[in-house]
Amino acid sequence: MSQSFYQFVLSYRGGDLSDPKTRFAEKMFQDHSFPKISRSFEELSSYIETLADDDLSTNAFDELWEIYRMKNDGE
Repeated sequence: MSQSFYQFVLSYRGGDLSDPKTRFAEKMFQDHSFPKISRSFEELSSYIETLADDDLSTNAFDELWEIYRMKNDGE
């Protein structure tokens, strides 16, 4: 995986805020403690579950992680 999850999710910023993936990206960007260089599912999911935030939801994370994983499996 050439880019971190954080870098990947930034591509969802600026979209329609009714989309949970866009809200996740915006909230993630504003969270200065987010693990920006991580590529680890366990580290990222643990961080998100600890926050329990509506905009940084586990459902949106799971959906984004699957897209991220599929995109990077071919590299």
